[in-house]
Amino acid sequence: MSATAAGGPEHESGSRAAHGEDGDVDEAELAQFTALLEDSTEDLYEHAPCGYLSTMMDGRIAKVNTTLLGWLGYDREQLVGRKRFADLLTVGGKLYHETHFAPLLAMQHQISGIALELKGADGRRLPVLVTSVVKTGSQGHPLLIRTTIFDARDRRAYENELLHARKQAEQVGAEAERARQVAEAERARLQQVVSILQKSLLPPELPKIPGLETEVYYHPASVDEIGGDFYDLFALGGERWGFFLGDVCGKGPKAAAVTSLIRYTLRAAFQFDPDPVHTLTALDAALHERYAGEEVVYCTAITGTVTRRGEGFSVTMASGGHPPALLLRTDASVRFLSTAGGTLVGALPGPRFVSVEFTLGPGETLLLYTDGLTEARTRKGARYSEESLRDFASSLAPAGASAIINALIGLLEGFGDGLEDDTALLAIGNPAPAISPGAAL
Repeated sequence: MSATAAGGPEHESGSRAAHGEDGDVDEAELAQFTALLEDSTEDLYEHAPCGYLSTMMDGRIAKVNTTLLGWLGYDREQLVGRKRFADLLTVGGKLYHETHFAPLLAMQHQISGIALELKGADGRRLPVLVTSVVKTGSQGHPLLIRTTIFDARDRRAYENELLHARKQAEQVGAEAERARQVAEAERARLQQVVSILQKSLLPPELPKIPGLETEVYYHPASVDEIGGDFYDLFALGGERWGFFLGDVCGKGPKAAAVTSLIRYTLRAAFQFDPDPVHTLTALDAALHERYAGEEVVYCTAITGTVTRRGEGFSVTMASGGHPPALLLRTDASVRFLSTAGGTLVGALPGPRFVSVEFTLGPGETLLLYTDGLTEARTRKGARYSEESLRDFASSLAPAGASAIINALIGLLEGFGDGLEDDTALLAIGNPAPAISPGAAL
C-alpha cells in the first residue's frame, strides 16, 4: 500500500509536467500562426505576388505597390503623379490601350486578362496580364481605376515554345508536302514514260482481216512498272495471217527489253518460215544467244497462223509452256486446245514445242490469254484457275470476239486488287453468217 501511495503522486506529477510542455509547444505555434495572420494590410498590398496600380481616370498613376516597382526597376517617386499607365506600355501596347483597352474599360467598367507588355526603366520588356476595374462613388460616378498586373514571363516563354514548335511542325509539314509533290510529279513522269514504253511494245491496233472478227485487251497490273505481256496479229501475204501472245518472266526495263526482242524476232521468224514450231524455235535460239552468260531469260508464248479455207479458217498453233487456248464452239461447247508438253521458251537447251491444228468454223471463236487472268485472286481469296475460265466461257458460248473480250473485261474489273499480274487477251472469231428473213421462211 505504501509503495502504491508513494508512486501515485510522483506519476501524476510527471504526467502533468509532460502535458504542460506539450501545451507550451502548441501555444507557441498558435502564437506564431496568429502573428502571421496579423500581417498588415499595407504589407499585403506592397509585397503581393502581383503588381497593383491605381490611376486617376485620365490614367495618371496615383498608387503603385513595391512588387510592380521591383519588376519595372522604378522608384515610387518616378511614377506616382508623374506618369500615366500608358507611359509604362510599349509602342504597340500604347496603341492597343488607346484603341481597345481604354474604350472598353470606359464602357464596361471592367476588363480582365488582357495580354500587354510593360517597358521597364532599363528598356526591358515585361509580358503581363492586366485586369482593371473602375471604382465608382455612391452616385455611380467613376473615381479611379484599380489595376492588377500578373507577371506573364513564364507563360510567354511557354507560348513562344509552343509557337516555335508549331512553326517547326508547320515547316516539317511543308517540307513533307513539297517532298510529296515532288514524288508525285516524279511518279507521274515515270508513269508517263512507262505508258509510252508499254504502248511501244504493243501494236497500236489490230489489222482488219476479211471474214474474221478480232478483239484485244491489255490490262497492266501496275502503272509504275512495264509489264512483260505481249501480243500481235499481222498479215503474212495472200490470205494468211500470223499471231502470237505470251508473257515474259519479270517486269520493269529488262522485261521491256526482252519483250521488244521477242516481238521483232517473232515477226522476222514468221516472214522466214511461218510454221509456228519454227517461230518458237527461232525465238528460243535468239534468247539463248542474246542472254548467254547472264541470268536465264525466258517466256511463255503461243504462236500461230490463220488461213482462209472456204467458209472456215485453218488455224495452226504451237505453244511453249503457255496456258492452253480456248475454243468456243457454235454448239455452246467450250474446250481447251491441248498443247501440253511444250517447254518454256529460252529456259532449257533442246526445247520441245507442241503444235495443234483445227478449223475455226462459222460462229466459233478462239481465245488466247496470259496467266494474269487465271492466277488472279477472287474475292474469296482463291486463284481463279483455268477451269473457272472454261466455266465462264461456257456461259457465253457461242459468242463473238468482241462479246467475249467485253465480258472478260468485266470479270477482270471484278477481281479488284486480286488482279496481281498483267493480263493480255486476244480473241479471233469467225462470225456466223447472218440469216436473212427470206431464208428463215
